[in-house]
Amino acid sequence: MKKATDVTHLFLDVGGVLLTNGWDYRARRRAAANFKLEWAEMEERHHLIFESHEEGKVAFEEYLGRVVFYQKRPFTRAQFRRFLFAQSRPYPKMLDLAARLKLRYGLKIAVVSNEAREVNAYRIRKFKLDGFVDSFISSCFVHIRKPDADIFRLALDIAQAPARQVVYIENTPMFVQIAEGLGIRSILHTDYETTCAKLASFGLRNERAVNGD
Repeated sequence: MKKATDVTHLFLDVGGVLLTNGWDYRARRRAAANFKLEWAEMEERHHLIFESHEEGKVAFEEYLGRVVFYQKRPFTRAQFRRFLFAQSRPYPKMLDLAARLKLRYGLKIAVVSNEAREVNAYRIRKFKLDGFVDSFISSCFVHIRKPDADIFRLALDIAQAPARQVVYIENTPMFVQIAEGLGIRSILHTDYETTCAKLASFGLRNERAVNGD
């Protein structure tokens, strides 16, 4: 384990960083097309309830009932759930990067993400996120969601780490700005290579990137 940095903790977003987004605009568009749903109505109903759903205040089955199954459908809830979960895909290089940095530098890793409970649980299990993540500050667990700065304050409290010892990787500019406002050094993730370069500037060198592997 190499100690060449003052960084002790890595905070990570999930959707857009480690994995594709689980249930974003594009995924909902695909669902509407696949199941022949009225897109505008589905999207309006989604926006009315989704924040509460991500905060863990509306259960998954209730969300489906309000957004899709408020009327009789020619498909089952099980079919729709399978389609929804199947929208998640991994970014293998980013998953590997996080796991290797943890091992190399002895980092503690926390996920700070907005996700509904069932989607969150599926993604943790399917992509073995708990194999390298020490804690999950997910909106569905803590009942706060980004952009509320309190979710970052809570993550710092749980980590028991000062903000100056944390690096956060996030793909949403506003959330990066909020974290930086709390003193957390943050990386706006756009691609693997630039994130590796920024991590190196914080003393977290990715040996595979350095060696060109």
